[in-house]
Amino acid sequence: MTTIVSPRVHDLGGFQVRRAVPSIQARSVGPFVFVDHMGPAVFERGRGIDVRPHPHIGLATVTFLWSGSITHRDTLGSLQDINPGDVNWMTAGRGIAHSERTPLTLREAEHPLHGIQTWVAFARPAEEAEPGFFHHPASTLPQQRRDGAWLRVVAGRGYGEESPVRVYADTLYVAIDLDADAELALDDGHAERALYVLEGDAQLDGADIPAMHLVVLDPGTRPRLRAKTPLKAMLLGGEPLDGPRHLWWNFVSSSKERIEQAKLDWQEGRFGPVPGDDEFIPLPER
Repeated sequence: MTTIVSPRVHDLGGFQVRRAVPSIQARSVGPFVFVDHMGPAVFERGRGIDVRPHPHIGLATVTFLWSGSITHRDTLGSLQDINPGDVNWMTAGRGIAHSERTPLTLREAEHPLHGIQTWVAFARPAEEAEPGFFHHPASTLPQQRRDGAWLRVVAGRGYGEESPVRVYADTLYVAIDLDADAELALDDGHAERALYVLEGDAQLDGADIPAMHLVVLDPGTRPRLRAKTPLKAMLLGGEPLDGPRHLWWNFVSSSKERIEQAKLDWQEGRFGPVPGDDEFIPLPER
């Protein structure tokens, strides 16, 4: 039976983030252990997002935007603006820290932001992978346009296409834009799948699906997605994880002891500095 997940909403001073995974109904979907829907929002002149340097282990962060721009900096010295349609894939592995801020030039006027950030957990042999940062411009992603549908394969494989983004397990991550009244059969080539509707009125096999909700799809099915109004959605999933994962703050690991070590490493400054960004988020006390 299809499961619909209502995300938790966090209001960050007028900017809303909806977290659909993890939830009681879906601790993970394939390798995805974290799904955050950012916005849509419009920032006043002089304002924007300011996520100070913070650490990660055992995962990759994947950022994809429909509007706006975010400047990424990390402990490897990476400096990159992500724009709509681009993919930022940051491999944390054994440990990395990064910051995410609205570019200064964008703050000079009113500006929008709408996107999704996910965390992809690694299989146990890859949890301590070498940290890395990989930027893929929008023009490099496989795309299909047909019958009112625009598909972009963000990571992994789907609809007969494969993204240039390096993944560590079988992955499904496809951005879907549909015109009003357009229909699309959802790719069924992966063990676990979910559909997140970011914007618009949708139906799945004739049943209404609320916007800003996650739909966990039944294995082996090929439901038809119909847009009642212009629609933005993300189809995600892939190979199930090779065991449970522990999540604490920004750390993901199959080992509780490894998370305790990461806490100590952050407190003692062993993740290293983020060049160009001297602030940091202290370790939570919880």
